[in-house]
Amino acid sequence: MIGGVIFDLDGLLIDSEPLWRKAERKVFSKVGIILEDGDFEHFTGYKISEVVSFWYGHKPWSGPTQLEIESEILDELIRLIQTEGKPKPGVVEILAFFEQKKLPMVVASSSPSRVIGAAVEKMGISHYFKALYSAEFEKYGKPHPAVFVTAIEGLGLSPKDCLIFEDSFNGLIAAKAARAKTVSVPENNLFEQARFDIADIKLYSLLEFGQEQWLKLNS
Repeated sequence: MIGGVIFDLDGLLIDSEPLWRKAERKVFSKVGIILEDGDFEHFTGYKISEVVSFWYGHKPWSGPTQLEIESEILDELIRLIQTEGKPKPGVVEILAFFEQKKLPMVVASSSPSRVIGAAVEKMGISHYFKALYSAEFEKYGKPHPAVFVTAIEGLGLSPKDCLIFEDSFNGLIAAKAARAKTVSVPENNLFEQARFDIADIKLYSLLEFGQEQWLKLNS
């Protein structure tokens, strides 16, 4: 029986993937790295430190350090979240659904803590969550399951009694590796990709989740 729920953040609760792209494009361009649309999908769910390290390894730059670039990207991202950040459809409804069932909810994201905090504050949903977990405190980000394992331990539950919502494939891999039940909500243009079918349930939107899906997951 599911006893706790874990939510990814970026692209699932808040429509922040376009904001990440804006921030990364702006800052990386300053050191001569021009990012195309196809450069982003591979890194969805990765920690920003891993992304910066990758690009430095492939196209080393002079001047600002990797940490300075990382910090500048996060500063720009938080500014964008505060001015442009919007919840994904169904966020309030699904949080209310699980609140009615008196289930503890947490966020487990590859984003740094200050980004998670800025996002839940912007959306006004912080009161729903028992805790906010960031992979910045783990050795590896997604697709490694570390942040989900930590979140499951924080809930004090067995993995099989936890439900994880994810939008990215890297995040879904991490959730499956953590041995939890999974709901995948991929971007619409990726929905038909068979790789997302490894989830227990696949949805176009959080708005589709209700009692029918709940009963299926608990059957």
